[in-house]
Formats: sequence, structure tokens, C-alpha cells
Amino acid sequence: MNKETALITVVALIVGLLGGYLIFSISNAGKAQQANSAIPAGSGSPTDYAQRIAQAEKVVAQDPKNLNAWISLGNDYFDTEQSQKAIEAYGKALEIDPNNPNILTDQGVMYRKVGWYDKALINFEKAQKIDPKHVQSLFNSGIVYAVDLKDHVKARPYWKKILEIDPNGPTGMQVKSMMQGGGPAGPAGK
Repeated sequence: MNKETALITVVALIVGLLGGYLIFSISNAGKAQQANSAIPAGSGSPTDYAQRIAQAEKVVAQDPKNLNAWISLGNDYFDTEQSQKAIEAYGKALEIDPNNPNILTDQGVMYRKVGWYDKALINFEKAQKIDPKHVQSLFNSGIVYAVDLKDHVKARPYWKKILEIDPNGPTGMQVKSMMQGGGPAGPAGK
């Protein structure tokens, strides 16, 4: 298999895996952050989201420095496909905690979703400066370069770094599979 065919195969696999992986990653990060929040997590039905969003909006109106409420609000906006509102909520959370690589990455994913690839990459780079082993921001940087910007050369160092950090973890295995042109590894299970 020549390099060009391998790169095309990698891009095809990345596109297929991107949606599932990003949703899984952000969902799990959000659940961990919501565990410490006063806002209860629901099953994800439209009614649950609407109730949680309304509750979080009340909390931040009364306590604009409530980090967990802003994170919960951003996560629920993300899950309900309200990208711009998610970006704004994550922005408020970053005003409170500017060095949180998870929030930077979540906001970066939302920037990517609305097509602001440069802003997404800036967020992912900030997350990596804070935590050079932040696998989610590394993976997402590679996705933006490979899928959105069609620059496979710039994507490759991010994949390699993931393989250095956690070669046998779920993301490392997924990256190995993509780089070898194998079948999808799929996201780590819930």
C-alpha cells in the first residue's frame, strides 16, 4: 500500500469514527464534571435537557461564578446541538478556570462544529500546553488537520504523540488502527 492510499484510508476512517469518538469523549468529560455539580444529570431526553438547561441558567443568573453550572450548561447545549450557546457557556467557564484543558477542548470541538477550525486548533493547543499528555486535545487536533484542513502531514505528529503517551489505551488503539489502514476500532465503551 503506498502512502497516498494509506492517507486516504486514514481520512475515511477518521471521518467515520469522529462523530462517535467526540460525542463519547465530551460526554464522559461532562459527566465527570457534572458529578460535582448541583445540577442533576438526566437520561438525555429532550425534557431532561430542557429542565437541566433551565436549572443551570437560573443558577448562573444568581451565581455567575459557578463553574460547574457553566460546564453543565455548555455540555447540555452541546448535546442539544446548540453550538453557539455551548461556545458561550464554555467561554464563561474559561473566564473562571482559564487553565482547564477539558473545557478548552470541549469549546474547541464546538468551534470545529461551526467551522471555526483556527479557533478550535488554538483551544486544542492551549490545552496541550497546560497538559502535554491531554489525549483528547491531541486527537481533536489531528482530526481538524486530517479531516477539515486535509493536511495529513500536520495531523501525523498528533497521532504519533498519542501512541507515545498511551499506545494500548482506547484512543491509542484507535489511532493505530487508523494509521495502519485497518478497520475502525470504535470508541471505548460506556
